Amino acid sequence: MSHVDPHSPIAQALSRRTFLVAGATGLYGLDAAQLQAARGNSDTSGTGQRPARSTILIWLSGGTSHIDTFDLKPKAAREFRGPFEPIATSAPGVEISEHLPLLAKQAHRFSIIRSLGHFRRGTGDHHAGYYYNLTGRAPDDSFRQLLNSRTPRKTDWPFIGSVVGHQMPPHPYLPQAVSLPLKPGAPEYTRPGQFAANLGIIHDPVYVYGDTDNPLKFTAPALSLNGDITLDRLKNRRGLLETLDTATRRLDRSHATVDWTTHQQRAFSFLGSKATKDAFDITSEPQSVRERYGDDLNAMSMLMARRLVEAGVPFVSVFWKGDKKAAEKLNCKSGGGWDTHGNNFVCLEKYLLPRFDRPFSALLEDLADRGLLDETVVMVNSEMGRKPKIGDPRSGGVSGQGRDHWTHAQSIVLAGGGIRGGQAYGSSDKIGAYPADKPVAPEDVAKTIYHAMGLGNPEAIDSQGRPYRILEEGEPLTELF
Repeated sequence: MSHVDPHSPIAQALSRRTFLVAGATGLYGLDAAQLQAARGNSDTSGTGQRPARSTILIWLSGGTSHIDTFDLKPKAAREFRGPFEPIATSAPGVEISEHLPLLAKQAHRFSIIRSLGHFRRGTGDHHAGYYYNLTGRAPDDSFRQLLNSRTPRKTDWPFIGSVVGHQMPPHPYLPQAVSLPLKPGAPEYTRPGQFAANLGIIHDPVYVYGDTDNPLKFTAPALSLNGDITLDRLKNRRGLLETLDTATRRLDRSHATVDWTTHQQRAFSFLGSKATKDAFDITSEPQSVRERYGDDLNAMSMLMARRLVEAGVPFVSVFWKGDKKAAEKLNCKSGGGWDTHGNNFVCLEKYLLPRFDRPFSALLEDLADRGLLDETVVMVNSEMGRKPKIGDPRSGGVSGQGRDHWTHAQSIVLAGGGIRGGQAYGSSDKIGAYPADKPVAPEDVAKTIYHAMGLGNPEAIDSQGRPYRILEEGEPLTELF
């Protein structure tokens, strides 16, 4: 299969022209349509639960400290446990950090997995952590050799969101997968794992960019018609066909069976639809709703995620955008995200946890109130956990009060889509270093999302017309349902 690198100058240029416009509509080859027709809408869980319609991924970029959020160890020595105390929640027997009080009231709506680990298959750096947790595929040797210099490759395995978009029926006027409010790591350290990769660039998520200083403003390149492509020109059928044909030849000469007339119609639909523009207009939300979520960009991104799944987008990712100014002020050594190498406890208490607690609790409550939670899977994940023993040599050791990277144990949150709330699945050892029971790997998490969405064990068709499994390893965590 001969794809152009999605981050090459050619692809960058095309994204300013028509290709992103067309790709943003969730374009499909015949393989996806055939697979969807074969699968139908049957229950794959065996429980009578209807498959979820959408998934929202909240990605806490940097590596969240599990031992300070969802898996506190109050009986561990102070050198491990830190100063935070656990509090009771609306779920009997389930405790979380005292600095997540609003989320504690929503615990009956979500489950915590406390036994996720990379089981010596990770590298301890961000790129491998992104890749493993976002695809369910263990990082290959190139990640160990290149670490954070390992750029995305067209031969990588696909992002979970791209797989969901590829497998689900095409949306009539919105993309199949949307990522906001940034492209993680771009342009210097673009994180692998967030793209469709070997599934084909046309299944990449559409990136919707947010403005930290103006949280109500979101920009989707396909909506803003960047470059020299005007709406009048797009309405010229011949001009659009010529542009699409050029994109086709450049991107993949092997896609001879693709029906570009259908793609043209969907590109028109996407750009010309008032419903599309309305879905991205967050200013239309009542002020009371916006205030419940909060006033910063990550809060508005979670509200945007609710709007998009309400409109039927199959997969929406919110990648946490850190505030570098706040991080520097608190001496977090984190770049603004959850990579709390220094001053971990102050950064969590004063900035990160309150800024997460408010909008995420609002998102769960909002989805439930609108009758959307049963048909929407919600997941909070990150590339890794944090080292149980306090003190990172890179930020002053014990006196720096930071926590280093740790891939052997982390906690994630799952809600909705038939997942029973109010439970903790698995556990870590007495200091939160390793899984103690019911160990879970990223491939199991990916399979759980596919299970909840009614996708079974997804397949795709290669360039020779042969079916193959997108994810060979892992089993869905059916006990959660």
